[in-house]
Amino acid sequence: MAATGYGYYRVVIFLCMFTGYSLYFFNRKTFSFVMPSVMEEIELDKDDLGMITSSQTMAYAISKFISGVLSDQISARWLFSIGLFLVGGINIAFSWSSTVSMFSLLWFINGLGQGCGWPPCGKVLRKWYEPSQFGTYWSVLSCSMNLAGSLGPLIATVLLQYYDWRTILTMSGIFCAAFSFVCLAFVKNEPKDVGLPNIEAAAKKGAKGANSESTLREFLQSPFLWVLSLGYLVVFGVKTAATDWGQLFLMQEKGQTALMGSTYMSALEVGGFVGSLSAGFISDRAVARKGLSTHGNPRHGLLILMMAGMYVSMYLFRVTITPEIPKEAPLWVQVIHPVSVLLGVSEKEIWILFLGAMFGFSSYGPIALYGVIASESAPSNFCGMSHAVVALMANVGAFMAGLPFSTIAKQHSWDMAFWVAEVMMGLTTIAFFLVRNMRTKMGRIAEKMD
Repeated sequence: MAATGYGYYRVVIFLCMFTGYSLYFFNRKTFSFVMPSVMEEIELDKDDLGMITSSQTMAYAISKFISGVLSDQISARWLFSIGLFLVGGINIAFSWSSTVSMFSLLWFINGLGQGCGWPPCGKVLRKWYEPSQFGTYWSVLSCSMNLAGSLGPLIATVLLQYYDWRTILTMSGIFCAAFSFVCLAFVKNEPKDVGLPNIEAAAKKGAKGANSESTLREFLQSPFLWVLSLGYLVVFGVKTAATDWGQLFLMQEKGQTALMGSTYMSALEVGGFVGSLSAGFISDRAVARKGLSTHGNPRHGLLILMMAGMYVSMYLFRVTITPEIPKEAPLWVQVIHPVSVLLGVSEKEIWILFLGAMFGFSSYGPIALYGVIASESAPSNFCGMSHAVVALMANVGAFMAGLPFSTIAKQHSWDMAFWVAEVMMGLTTIAFFLVRNMRTKMGRIAEKMD
């Protein structure tokens, strides 16, 4: 009976969080989805666009850090639901606005609401699932972002054929706010709330030889915490630049249509969906085979490989895609030609979709791995703060992908801006490879263990 109880609540709670976080992400990116239509109605230059997107990511970074640190003191059910309601309401208010200053203010508030999304999810997952299941369900839940990101551009493009961008944001906001009440009704903080034994308490009781808890100073002085943070900053910043500006890059400098740009974004998110799941599954097998130690981490090999994939896919995206295919067909055209004939789609379209899927696979995998590694490498009393710190640095990277990135594009070109991101990605991959075997256990280590 207990097993049935756990099974029922796990399914209901997970479905609510998966759907809820999909709505969080969709309503975080609605402006990006309808950006071309907004620019047709309202005169916005690259600095204006960068200001709007950066205002959101800055608020998101602050809010997510505070929510992560305080998540153990706050009801996850209420925090998740209130944030979802706020995000929906702000999207409705955004649809009524027409000035850059109001857009930036509302998107800043949207960012504050967005920060209430993931920390409660992590807390509820840890309360409801066994430690051996935690990583897998973390990856599956993070795929809600890929679902929203892949369907979002297509849904927006189709709806824009029938409605204006203001109506689309209003509908999205209403649905998001309404679903917050569903989450409030069905999400439960922990098994104890419904009369079931708490899983985490049983696990702690059964643990033997646990290390003494570290102090905050010992935790913050761990070099690996800051290596992870800097790596995550670059990875998340580059990923955000590609998702926020990739569509405009294709349309303005690569001569592609709006539909092609939207399809590229969808391919990126579909690849990200597969990459996130694969990263969790494959790295869990590596951990099961080798185990965790104080130095190095079995997940590092896959992490470095995927970061290298980000660099390669960005280079090919920037260099090989041109407004017109050269008279002398390049190698990739010759390789794809049979598939093109079979599907009735041009070689260029297939290549763009392939590069989008490749970048998505290579970028969302590391994003999942950085979160898991930060949590499992931290002392038990600082798991939440560990993820909050690296997530804060990731959102600093996302902020850099806003106004600073668009400023480079304005002063030079989108090609130059993406080249800078490409170089940063390559250097970070090499640096992480060189320190892959450093001490990864944060905080205090027992002498026998060391």
